[in-house]
Amino acid sequence: MRPTILGLALCAVATIATAHHSGAMFDQAKTITLAGTIKEYQFTNPHVWIELMVPDAKGKPVQWSIEGEGPQLMARLGLKPKALQPGQKVTLKAHPLRDGRPGGSFVTLTLADGKVIGAPQRPAPGAPAATPPAAR
Repeated sequence: MRPTILGLALCAVATIATAHHSGAMFDQAKTITLAGTIKEYQFTNPHVWIELMVPDAKGKPVQWSIEGEGPQLMARLGLKPKALQPGQKVTLKAHPLRDGRPGGSFVTLTLADGKVIGAPQRPAPGAPAATPPAAR
């Protein structure tokens, strides 16, 4: 009987943990590209945050809050604790917030020197698989 109770307790805890990390607020079907200047970079638990100043259509700077994964995963992707500094120019791809506010979830970041940081792009659900290059 005890294993059953323990199993139910673990399922309840797992459900709570999964609910905390929901990405439902982000539109995973869309990817936006933002070119701007780093305002602040927070390499902290539970999520890395990038505050990016992006000019709007009239040239007025708008602060975008971009949520990354946890620090360990972001470091494996190449985004280390000192990788970004205020004033640094970058181009960032993100899944935007569904409600239209200036924010999103991190996809990739391109530094001024052209170095791309982030996970390789996966095709959208239902998209055809990429064709490997022909052997020479």
